[in-house]
Amino acid sequence: MSCQQTRELIHGYIDGELDLVKSIEIEKHLSDCEPCTQTYKGMRRLQSMASDNALRFEPPASLEKRLRSALRRESKAEPKSLAPRWRWVLATASLFAAVITIWAITAILSRPSPDEVLAQEIVSSHVRSLMADHLTDVPSSDQHTVKPWFNGRLDFSPTVKDLSQQGFSLTGGRLDYIGNRPVAALVYQRRQHSINLFVWPSREAPATSEKASERQGYNLIRWSDGGMTYWAVSDLNLAELQQFVQLLREANKEAQTGSATRQT
Repeated sequence: MSCQQTRELIHGYIDGELDLVKSIEIEKHLSDCEPCTQTYKGMRRLQSMASDNALRFEPPASLEKRLRSALRRESKAEPKSLAPRWRWVLATASLFAAVITIWAITAILSRPSPDEVLAQEIVSSHVRSLMADHLTDVPSSDQHTVKPWFNGRLDFSPTVKDLSQQGFSLTGGRLDYIGNRPVAALVYQRRQHSINLFVWPSREAPATSEKASERQGYNLIRWSDGGMTYWAVSDLNLAELQQFVQLLREANKEAQTGSATRQT
């Protein structure tokens, strides 16, 4: 089963709607395909979040009793007392609706932003690569070996720079899956610290400044440049990680300037 077929059937597999043969084929494919496995895990997380009881609201039993009691009294009341009593019922219903609205707004505002979810994915992928001893699919310090390796494996060509002379050695690259799409992961080394640099096409402006953050003891810096989004993550101290980002941006800028000069 191909990746395309798996992605077309993955929803039915998660919901238990496929027959046994198709389910076995998908399970076999997932055991051999990391990108599809990450897609499956992401959908399962979304399914788990949607079924979280914390997102559900159960009104107190006493509210139902009060409403039923009020309606019974109204049905027995004389016509002249109908209007005041109905006003009380409507006021109670309005209060209940207001409570529901406030709860819904609070739940929406308390949800993590897309950037926070993406940052957590970045950290999780970084930690997973260290724990599984799977930092690289193509171990090499030669940028001319690492860059061509991605040809045919991604729908874009990441820029690969060797910064070993500045103290940040290229050690290789690998495929990863972030934000529901395949991305390039370039791996650098600074003393005993590994740096994962995730790269994929940007949906933002041509260039944005660096934004630093911290998650679970790891420093992250994100930016976009040259039509690409970049996320750097490491347990390296923030000052040195910022130095790495600046060196990389300068190297990429020089490459873009040289390319533009050659074209003219």
